Amino acid sequence: MPSLNRVQLIGRLGKDPESRSTPTGKKVAHFSLAVSQRWKSGEGDKEYTEWVNVEAWERLGEVCQQYLHKGSLVFVEGRLKTDKYEDKGGETKYYTKVVAVSMQMLDKKADEEPVATIEEAPAEYEA
Repeated sequence: MPSLNRVQLIGRLGKDPESRSTPTGKKVAHFSLAVSQRWKSGEGDKEYTEWVNVEAWERLGEVCQQYLHKGSLVFVEGRLKTDKYEDKGGETKYYTKVVAVSMQMLDKKADEEPVATIEEAPAEYEA
């Protein structure tokens, strides 16, 4: 039976990407992505933010390190990967991250019009 492991996210970086090299010389960049959801309820406007750890390897990681910074709006596509480690007490801990295979910068350039957001959409398009 076929399987699929694909994630698509749009969000803002929580901090500047951090890069390192593996012992074999491969470069990898790590950053956290804030993916927010907003809605209206009887109690007013609500917002929930999910924080996702992302890693980008080799050339993609170099591009992320060079061009992305805290607050950058990006589209990331990749796959989920769960790693494990043992904490100081010997207990096994698991954490899931997204291994990026592509990234698109969504911030507007200084001379461009701003990107439309849901709040700016015409009323007939609001969900």
